[in-house]
Amino acid sequence: MSIRVLPDFLINQIAAGEVVERPASVVKELVENALDAGADQIVVDVIDGGRTSISVIDNGSGMSREDLKQSVMRHATSKLPSDDLLNIHFMGFRGEALPSIASVSDMFIDTFNGNDSNGWSMKCETEEIRPSDWDCGTRIKVLNLFAKTPARLKFLRGDKAEMMSIVDVIKRLAMSRPDVGFTLNNKWRFPKNQDLQERIVAVMGDDVRGRMLEVNAKSSSNQSLSLYGFISEPTLRRASSVDQYLFVNGRSVKDKVLVGALRAAYIDVMHTREFPLCALYLSLDPRSVDVNVSPAKTEVHFLEPSHIRSFIIKALRDVLAKKLIDKKSFINTEGAKNIHQNTMNFISKDFRVCTTNLGPDIAFMFEKQTTEKDQDVLDKEDIVIKDMPLGRVIGQVGNKYILAQSGENLVIVDQHAAHERITYEKLRSNKIKKQPLLTPIVIQLRSEDVDALLAISEEMMASGLHVEAFGDDAVAIFEKPADWDLNWAELFHDIADEVRVFGHSSQLGEKLHLKLANYACHHSVRAGQKLDFAQMDALLRDIENTSRAGECNHGRPVYKIIPFSEIDGWFERV
Repeated sequence: MSIRVLPDFLINQIAAGEVVERPASVVKELVENALDAGADQIVVDVIDGGRTSISVIDNGSGMSREDLKQSVMRHATSKLPSDDLLNIHFMGFRGEALPSIASVSDMFIDTFNGNDSNGWSMKCETEEIRPSDWDCGTRIKVLNLFAKTPARLKFLRGDKAEMMSIVDVIKRLAMSRPDVGFTLNNKWRFPKNQDLQERIVAVMGDDVRGRMLEVNAKSSSNQSLSLYGFISEPTLRRASSVDQYLFVNGRSVKDKVLVGALRAAYIDVMHTREFPLCALYLSLDPRSVDVNVSPAKTEVHFLEPSHIRSFIIKALRDVLAKKLIDKKSFINTEGAKNIHQNTMNFISKDFRVCTTNLGPDIAFMFEKQTTEKDQDVLDKEDIVIKDMPLGRVIGQVGNKYILAQSGENLVIVDQHAAHERITYEKLRSNKIKKQPLLTPIVIQLRSEDVDALLAISEEMMASGLHVEAFGDDAVAIFEKPADWDLNWAELFHDIADEVRVFGHSSQLGEKLHLKLANYACHHSVRAGQKLDFAQMDALLRDIENTSRAGECNHGRPVYKIIPFSEIDGWFERV
């Protein structure tokens, strides 16, 4: 068969197959163009999930007659002022969006650039341009999507499913630009110049309010590399990654390096089947990342992916590892003087009040009356309590939970979860014990698997594994972590698969976490175990000075803090 040059209309339809997968793709391309045009108000209206009509109106810079004519030409773009493909500072670029969309729909453009005496209107199918009374920004209407390609039309899902995809696109774009106002079908509204935390609440839901932790990190070795945003506290999670918003230089992406780093950061505070929430903005030199590797522009390639990954993991773990609580967050110094008063003094089968104290100076705590001398000692205790975020122990309930009072708050601590986290962190702080092998363990692998393993040999060495090539199709283990007896062939196959796909592997980290977590779980205070006052107090003091103290190794909460004002509401004490 001889070679033929395809006609332009067919070339555009083929390009549309890459760029325009569904109505949501059209919305994404058009809104990104509006953002690149400097718009700060964007209104999107769709009918029948975008199948019948998509309209995007913006108040951006608009186009002249000549620009409008060229906008529907293949590979025409205003996003690349030079010929440097790595120096891209805009949301869109590929130059195929408008002609591709026009090739599979009926598309109309109205625009005004503020300089011409009138606006311009174009029917894209005929490229006929006429003067119009359009007087601000640009409006693009896309009608009868895929009507010209019925084979594509039949693959669209139902209108509701397509609408859900459009909503997700608008949410991601709204998260990328809190300074811009977005409206979708007059139902989903995000005002411009919205505070980022308020935008997060508007997008993710009111349950995230006050439960997101701020991230603000800069690389010490690369001044252009920084990470900003918010991540959820470990007890706030979802059953899927739906509320993970990741951005690279302002562009919303679903990148395997970023997703892997996020998962690794939460490995010891959240179950692997659960997902944290985040809005993270990674900034770096545009020359260090290729944003033009996929038509949908949702994937990127980093010049140094391992460095990016380690930087993100450290930044997130530093936030998650902050000490227990900013004492100012719930310590009420006005109410601190009442901590030792009105203490319950009964004992029952399931509730024990401890009357044994840390020292004789506070033995008066459980007496009915206090003297002036006692009050002086009590005032001194107020100073001590400020350095004890979890407060003074009241007692133990059900032989599971420690009750304490801190300021105007009741504190409930899960004794097993608390001791489990303390034990785990102590184990993590110890160096991995290595076991040199008199006879190396030889694992047969494919040659490409050998190459993949050797590519992360330093990472494996940090995990206690000394692995070297043993010929072209095998590796030998010369040193391994003590007491690690694993199915090495299966593990190495899994690691090699991950390295080839993602450029890194989380298998070793997960194995180490699982081993330490299991040990910590089985060597910690159990639920049902009675503790005396000193033991409970020591547990609270230890957890106050432990990293990631809010959750156990499995992601369960360690403590709950209930303000007395909330308890008053239970009993209608308003």
